[in-house]
Amino acid sequence: MLRREQGSLATVFGGSGFIGRHAVRALAREGWRIRAAVRRPDLAGHLQPMGSVGQIMAVQANLRFPDSARRAAEGSSVVVNLVGILAKAGAQTFEAVHVEGARAAARAARQVGAKVFVHVSAIGASPKANALYARTKAAGEAAVLAEFPEALILRPSLVFGPEDQLFNRFAAMATRSPVLPLIGGGRSQFQPVYVGDVAKAIATCCAAKAKPGTTYELGGPQAITFRQLLDRTLAWSGRKRICAPIPFAIAKLAAALTAPLPHWMRPLTVDQIRMLQVPNVVSAAAVQDGRTLAALGVSHPCSMEIVVPEYLEPFRPRGQFASYRG
Repeated sequence: MLRREQGSLATVFGGSGFIGRHAVRALAREGWRIRAAVRRPDLAGHLQPMGSVGQIMAVQANLRFPDSARRAAEGSSVVVNLVGILAKAGAQTFEAVHVEGARAAARAARQVGAKVFVHVSAIGASPKANALYARTKAAGEAAVLAEFPEALILRPSLVFGPEDQLFNRFAAMATRSPVLPLIGGGRSQFQPVYVGDVAKAIATCCAAKAKPGTTYELGGPQAITFRQLLDRTLAWSGRKRICAPIPFAIAKLAAALTAPLPHWMRPLTVDQIRMLQVPNVVSAAAVQDGRTLAALGVSHPCSMEIVVPEYLEPFRPRGQFASYRG
């Protein structure tokens, strides 16, 4: 607990989210005092039991308002930005969150004199990408480096873990529909990474054990296709469903027609389908340069088979406790 005794403070923007709660837990174990900067601190009470009494505090901040970001970062020696969206919702646009929000977080870190700034982006971020999500992620990285040149940028592949929007989403879909969409024939490639491993990588960066100004790509121990992802989801949730191949063009049209529906009711957005057309795996350059999980202290990343079946049990036809009945 040396860091707590020294008063070391870490501000985590988006600390109550999926990756955020695991990052907060990992930092708490390392002895940091943590300020979770979120839009609704009244909904972040689940963070407090992750540390000892008084170690974790949720504060109000919205990266669309830079002054609130600076106040949240005041006194911090490290700042982490985990804020991101998968689809537009009101004022929460890709440009506002991924670009201007990232800029505000990095600027706040610089203004308060933070020693380390960690920004979580995504594999596939590129100014030339077809998907707006990927283009704004790339623009956000550029904005971060302009404000904080020694920033550490982490690009994870699809992140899995309890309450994820990956396996849980398709398992839930399988409970409602006899057919699952095999978009693009199911040939899209992913390298899913466990959320706990991403959290460990963040903690390593905060401990100043990573090379400043470096972009790391985070992927799990194996790459799989979209078809394999659906097959495993069905097997682990105990469901038998038809996987129907759908061309990308048809899938985009269907996504466009369902655009007025709430995000949780839509299988995928047009932008997400565009991202399926590009491999989402760790690049050969990152492996060659040593910019992977192994360089951040995660030499044996967790596999899907170890984690996913347990949290998909509630989706089984007879319920999560069926295996314990006679």
